[in-house]
Amino acid sequence: MKEALFFEREEGNRVRCGLCRFRCRIADGARGICSVRENRGGTLYSLVYGKLCAEHVDPIEKKPLFHVMPGTRSYSIATVGCNFHCRHCQNYTISQVERDAPIAGTERTPLEVVQRARNADCRSISYTYTEPTIFFEFAYDTALLAKEAGLSNVFVTNGYISKEALSMIAPYLDAANIDLKGFSEGFYRDVVHARLSEVLDSIIEYRKQGIWVELTTLVIPGLNDSEAELQGIAEFIVTNLGIDTPWHVTQFYPTYKLTDRPRTPVETLRKAREIGRAAGLHYVYEGNVPGEGGENTWCPSCSALLIERYGFSIDTNRIRNGACPDCGTVIAGLGI
Repeated sequence: MKEALFFEREEGNRVRCGLCRFRCRIADGARGICSVRENRGGTLYSLVYGKLCAEHVDPIEKKPLFHVMPGTRSYSIATVGCNFHCRHCQNYTISQVERDAPIAGTERTPLEVVQRARNADCRSISYTYTEPTIFFEFAYDTALLAKEAGLSNVFVTNGYISKEALSMIAPYLDAANIDLKGFSEGFYRDVVHARLSEVLDSIIEYRKQGIWVELTTLVIPGLNDSEAELQGIAEFIVTNLGIDTPWHVTQFYPTYKLTDRPRTPVETLRKAREIGRAAGLHYVYEGNVPGEGGENTWCPSCSALLIERYGFSIDTNRIRNGACPDCGTVIAGLGI
C-alpha cells in the first residue's frame, strides 16, 4: 500500500478523493468507485502501487498512436482496476475488480519498469490496458524516472482524470490517446456510467497542458454510430483541438456485457472517416480492420501516401525530417 495523493479528510473518518472526476466520498473501510483506493482510518491508500497485472512490449501503433514516434516500441504496464464500468470493456478481466477483492499483481518498482523498458529497446512507457489514472502514484513516480532516462510517457485513458492530477503529471507526460466513447450524455450514462461533459472538459485540458492528443471512438452499431453523433465528435475535435488531431474510429466486437450487438461494418467506419475528413480533419484512421486501407497516413496537402500500415505494423514510411518528401508539408506529431 501507499498513501494516496489528492484526498481530503472529512468528519467521521470519511475522505473525499480528488484523483478523478467522480470525486468519491469514501467511508472508513470502504473503497472508491475504482475499487483500488481504500480509506483506512481517515487516510486514503492506493492498493495497486507497484502491483502490475500486465507488462508487455508493444508497437506504439497499438495504443493507438500513429503520430508519435512511428515504428517504435513502447513498454506497456497496467494494474487492476478502473473508474469506469463500460458494458463493452475489452479488458474487463483486469479492469473490473470487486470492491472487496484482494489485489493481484507482480511487484515492480518504478526503477525496475524503466530499466526493463530500456533493456527492451523501447522509446516510451505506456500506462495502458486499464485506466492509468487509478494507479496514478505509481505512474507518476515511473514517469519522472522515465523522463530522466530519456524515455517518453504515454497515457491511454478514458479522460476522467481531475485537473489537479493532470497538472501534476503533465510536465512528464508526452502523449495521450483518449477514448471519446460517444457524443451523448445518454450513451455515457447507460453504457459507460460516466458523464460526457467531464470527458470533453478533460480532453480540452490535456491539450491546454501541451500534451499530444489522439482520440479513439469505438463505433458500436445502434448505440453511437449515428451520423449526427459522429458529426458531433468531428466538429468537437476541429473546434477544440484542431484539424491536425488524429481521430481513430475503431471496429467494435461483442464482449463482456454487450454481446447483443454485431461487429461494426467496415462501411460504417468508412462513413465515420468521411465525416471526419469532410469536417476538416487531416488524419482519420479506421481501427481493428487491418488491410482495408484506413490505417494509412496521407499528406493533407498533396495526398501522397506517407505511411502504409497493416494492423500495428508499418510497411513503408516516406516521411523525412517530419515532412512530406513530395511537397514539404509538415506532418503533425511527435518524433515523426
